Amino acid sequence: MVKSVYDEPNLTHTGGSLMNFYTDQHKFYCGIDLHARKMYLCILDQNGEVRLHRNIDTDRQAFLKAIEPYREDVVVAVECMFTWYWIADLCQKEGISFVLGHALYMKAIHGGKAKNDKIDSHKIAVLLRGGMIPQSYVYPEKMRATRDLIRRRNHLVRKRAELIAHIQNTNSQYNLEDTFGCLTYESHRTGIVEKFDDPVVQKSMSVDLTMVRHYDLMLGDLERTIIRIARHHDPVSYALLQTIPGVGKILGLVILYEIENIKRFSTVQDFASYSRIILTVSQMLP
Repeated sequence: MVKSVYDEPNLTHTGGSLMNFYTDQHKFYCGIDLHARKMYLCILDQNGEVRLHRNIDTDRQAFLKAIEPYREDVVVAVECMFTWYWIADLCQKEGISFVLGHALYMKAIHGGKAKNDKIDSHKIAVLLRGGMIPQSYVYPEKMRATRDLIRRRNHLVRKRAELIAHIQNTNSQYNLEDTFGCLTYESHRTGIVEKFDDPVVQKSMSVDLTMVRHYDLMLGDLERTIIRIARHHDPVSYALLQTIPGVGKILGLVILYEIENIKRFSTVQDFASYSRIILTVSQMLP
């Protein structure tokens, strides 16, 4: 039976957060060291014997062909790196149990001096068979691309903020009498270039302001697109989030897509830990 990401996990406390282990029993356990072009597969049986240990192309059909003799009851595990989307979606489509390993916790568990793709795939399979794979949440395909787009928007907003900060810092460097005010608003940017005497500095400010204007247009279009998609994905939750004091359209989007489904957190403490508002033991020490 395919394990749902909403099934009750096996929880262990780890310094202020909770580690979820995959403990279901299967006939075969497939650990994969996954890369962009190659993937090293290691399949163990219930007794821990290696049934397959092979490096193959990162290809859907090649993967399905390799695990075909074990499809009767196999679980697949990969580490949560940037390449996991396609294989998680493939396993979901094919009805194959899938586990996404938490990269940081897995490093703490199976870290060692001897490391290569073959060794790592075997370690993942061993952890999986022993019920020691710390799980990450397998974010559903339906909303994943939009979540990534929101994260991309955050990156672009920071770039825009860097440009504005450079303009303000240049004001301080030349000790101009007038402050520029809040340059987030386009109306406050009028006449900035002319305030500097040096034509080279004027050019620098002109470049910054041109880029800020481009970011304004791009971010506006991006935000309208994301809001339209959010109203299609979960209009009720998105509307309810904006009833919270201080939560507007953009913050509501971030909360909606980062949480995805509040039911995946069994307790308030789990959610607080996920949100990074609970200190670990090391953080509390002086």
